[in-house]
Amino acid sequence: MSSMEELLASWNEKFRLHADGAQLPPHHTLCLACGPDNPHGHHLTVNRRGEEVHATHVFDERHVGAPGIAHGGAVATVFDDLFGFLLYLTGGPAVTRKLEVLYDSPVILGTTYDLAARVTRTEGRKLFMEADMKQLGGSRVASASALFLSVDVTHFNQGLPI
Repeated sequence: MSSMEELLASWNEKFRLHADGAQLPPHHTLCLACGPDNPHGHHLTVNRRGEEVHATHVFDERHVGAPGIAHGGAVATVFDDLFGFLLYLTGGPAVTRKLEVLYDSPVILGTTYDLAARVTRTEGRKLFMEADMKQLGGSRVASASALFLSVDVTHFNQGLPI
């Protein structure tokens, strides 16, 4: 079995019930948003709270857009990955079909933000999701909505080397 096949097999095992309050495992060690071994990543740590997933995050100089402000793409990356953690609650892999981010105010580097995401409804393979990002103990700075499509783990065989 190749290292990519081993990665997909271990990743597929993560789609199981995780206890309320549990810290959820990273998607894989090199994931851009949650991978602990990605030097360019966000190193997002996510916990289950009921039927939601929650994270606390600080954007740093690696995520800069305008001076002192997180790049909108970095913010979108964190939201997209947070939605990916909801898949551990729904029981199977899915892919992003649509992601919309609304920026209410600048996301400031070095500031702590609370994030929360939830599935709002399902229709067959479609998973509709929403999330918020708030200053720690403060007001909302951004929100996101997404449509994910459930897929079989074999969908990711497309990324395997020939």
